[in-house]
Amino acid sequence: MTLVRNPFDAGGYSLAEMTQAINILPNLYTRLAQIGLFRFEGVSQRSVIIEQYEGVLSLLPSVPLGGPATVGTREGRSMRSFALPWIPHDDVILPADIQGQPALGGAFDSADPLVEVMNRKLLLMRRKHAQTREYMEMNALRGIVKDGAGTTLYNYFTEFGLAQISVDFVLGTAGTNVQGKVREVLRAIEDNLLGEAMTSVHALVSREFFDKLIAHPKTEEAYKFYASTGAQPLREDVRRNFPFGGILFEEYSGTVTLSTKATERLVPANEGIAFPLGTMDTFTTYGGPANLLETANTIGLPLYARQHLDEKGRWIDVMTEASILPINKRPRLAIRLHTSN
Repeated sequence: MTLVRNPFDAGGYSLAEMTQAINILPNLYTRLAQIGLFRFEGVSQRSVIIEQYEGVLSLLPSVPLGGPATVGTREGRSMRSFALPWIPHDDVILPADIQGQPALGGAFDSADPLVEVMNRKLLLMRRKHAQTREYMEMNALRGIVKDGAGTTLYNYFTEFGLAQISVDFVLGTAGTNVQGKVREVLRAIEDNLLGEAMTSVHALVSREFFDKLIAHPKTEEAYKFYASTGAQPLREDVRRNFPFGGILFEEYSGTVTLSTKATERLVPANEGIAFPLGTMDTFTTYGGPANLLETANTIGLPLYARQHLDEKGRWIDVMTEASILPINKRPRLAIRLHTSN
């Protein structure tokens, strides 16, 4: 959606208009969004209650104030309340941003440059929120939720007394049975589906892990055959993925710049994470309403945007926010891959 109305006219864009616009702008950053791993679900509250039973995390419904409470005292069950992190991000449009600037692709008098500036601001802000969500979801996939500063908010393994499954591929040893390691990962996932379904298994691995995997004596010939036939090397970057033994290994080099200005790799060196695709209700990102009176008790959206004109017409504040919490409801389904040599 392109904003086509001058913010100075008739009070500018409404919260609904700007929110709709920013939510459908193209997402150019995230790999997990391309895979479609985490399903978004809006909730009407700013926190969620999660129950754990036999290794499965589930969201509990909210009830009217004074209504009957859900019961979590049965043996083997535990409940926790988690606040949805609030992620605001603001920008500003100044006279200098539009002074002497024509609309994109047009003459000075063909369109209002303020509209173009607003669209560019929203697109940039959308990308920053998308990068933040990718960072949070990649960590939640491993059972931990961090904020944009790299601070751990919740560790689901610690909160619910679960242990992460880890498989050492020992790729630095020529005699390692790599197929056996792959079967170990597949069986661990199958054993922990706990009523879920899946279509396939995917693994996002670091470049170091990927290089060692495809160069290993037990896999080298299989990779050469795949690269020469199945991947059509003249048209595709075969470096990026390699199906082997029932897992599609994909090199993933995503890096983010935290709010502290430090950089962090989404997959650490010599590591990877394997997880099932095609699940029904395992990977979910919950979103709460904006911190505004008009959105209180409404179902949350992935992202909100609004604008505020300075009373003297000197600038326009462009404000965005999200309240999201990604959850892997079966944390032991995401298998940590690593190589110790």
